[in-house]
Amino acid sequence: MILVERSAHVAAPVEVVWDVVQRAEQLPAWLAGVRAAEVLSGEGFGRRQLVQAGRGAAHEAEVIAFQEPTLIGWRERAKGAGARAEARTEIYVQLTPDEEEGGTVVRLIVVRWPAGPVKAALLRLGLRRVGADLEDSLARLTDLAAVG
Repeated sequence: MILVERSAHVAAPVEVVWDVVQRAEQLPAWLAGVRAAEVLSGEGFGRRQLVQAGRGAAHEAEVIAFQEPTLIGWRERAKGAGARAEARTEIYVQLTPDEEEGGTVVRLIVVRWPAGPVKAALLRLGLRRVGADLEDSLARLTDLAAVG
């Protein structure tokens, strides 16, 4: 398992930030590496969505954590040859009201289970880029939430 997380303060109330992060169609506007996203079925916990990466790969994702207005998480699966080769990525967005400064503390967490030791080694080499993508996502989310 490989875990990368970043957090930032967003000068907007939790409800405003929640409105952005919980809507699948908003993912391309703020989440780095996402070109398109759409809801396939359902709402809230268990919702299924299609997420298309900037490199063209599309993954079905299922919402596996949903606590309005503070937490949403989804799991994307990329299937290989057999269950042992299956890779998965989980993305969590945690929102906490910032009592002292006002606004919201946003924590982005990416957890990846690579398909095998070679993929794991390659993923570890790219950890710096994953962190930079999360920082870019937080900056984009900050701008988007400020617009309201």
